[in-house]
Amino acid sequence: MIRTVLPAEVEEVVALHARARATYYPDGLPQDGTDWLAAWRSALARPDGQVLCVVEEGRMVGLASFRTPEGARADTVKLFQFHVDPDHWRRGVGTALHTACVEAWTSDGKWAAVLDVHVDNRRAQAFYQRQGWVPEPAGPGDHHLPMRLSLTGE
Repeated sequence: MIRTVLPAEVEEVVALHARARATYYPDGLPQDGTDWLAAWRSALARPDGQVLCVVEEGRMVGLASFRTPEGARADTVKLFQFHVDPDHWRRGVGTALHTACVEAWTSDGKWAAVLDVHVDNRRAQAFYQRQGWVPEPAGPGDHHLPMRLSLTGE
């Protein structure tokens, strides 16, 4: 089942986020001072954004957070977070969640979607490319690769 995440589920969201992110940091998650509990609470409370999750057998196994970023065109949406529990990789969870995101975006009149994926996260880059995302040039020294998806079929 794919549905909107409830604010009371924030700790489950943070735990899933940490499990998924840990897979592409060879030295473990960076301790950059980010308060992920506060960040996810903020994402869940934003009236201009949405956080979807995939629930299987009562357990959250995927999540996606998106909204129109400040300063962007109104017809563009940014996928800020997209995670699938590593125990559920290669089972169609990510594809189903991505499809739900695209359906939400197109029904909201969006024409394009953008995201930034960590340069070391080759698995995610390959997934996004299979879904039709196209890499854009990254800035010098940037540890993220920007990608774009046309929602108009062009």
